[in-house]
Amino acid sequence: MELPILVVALLLGILEGLTEFLPISSTGHLIIAGSLLGYTDEQSKVFKIVIQLAAILAICWEYRARLGHVAAGLNSDPAARRFVGHILLAFLPAAVLGLMFYSTIKAYLFNPLTVAGALIVGGVVILYLEKRAYNPRIQEVDAMSWQLALKVGFAQALAMFPGVSRSGATIMGGLIFGLSRKAAAEFSFFLAIPTMLAATVYDVYKNWALLHLDDLPVFAVGFVASFFAAMLAVRVFIHYISNHSFTPFAWYRIFFGLAVLATHYMGVIHWAAD
Repeated sequence: MELPILVVALLLGILEGLTEFLPISSTGHLIIAGSLLGYTDEQSKVFKIVIQLAAILAICWEYRARLGHVAAGLNSDPAARRFVGHILLAFLPAAVLGLMFYSTIKAYLFNPLTVAGALIVGGVVILYLEKRAYNPRIQEVDAMSWQLALKVGFAQALAMFPGVSRSGATIMGGLIFGLSRKAAAEFSFFLAIPTMLAATVYDVYKNWALLHLDDLPVFAVGFVASFFAAMLAVRVFIHYISNHSFTPFAWYRIFFGLAVLATHYMGVIHWAAD
């Protein structure tokens, strides 16, 4: 039975908000869920942009005090300028490579089967990395060097492949390079703001002709659902990672990816491309 479009918008909005900042790939989940729900038309492309913007705003709201303090100190506080500089530096690799390969990635990689493969591979990588003995040298984001910020930026660029997970790549990269779990997660959240905002603006520019006033109710439902789900996810995630590893997320990725591939090759579900 086909679900009403507003119900689909609600479900996808919640899914985007819950997965955007977890190491399980929100883009991958939206591609798979969109295919499963039959929501892969032209409207869906713009809808996914809108709900991604909601997740960005949720991060801005959740860290509004920190961001406000940084903004107020840009003219007088060296620490604030260093923080912004590190975020922008980490943003550059994904920005440059995204502009170079945007069309190719959208054309050939945005489908459930490539996403499933990336989910499985990413899960295995997380399991491997979690078995390593970590010795975090940096406990706070403010203590990062520009070299470390750039390294995390290159790790984020791996997430251009749908299914890898932007947050997963940046957090695990941060751990490898010496950040504590909390610092790695927080830097990932802050880095998401320019990265996702730039991707949203670029996607809107590329798909401007698809915007229609009649779609406003659908977009509004998805936007609100994504915003509140993202706020909840960030709060729970920050509390969780203080005392836990990412192993459960790794196993979830592997089993979810295997389920998608199994249903495809058994002919249970026909996974349509995004």
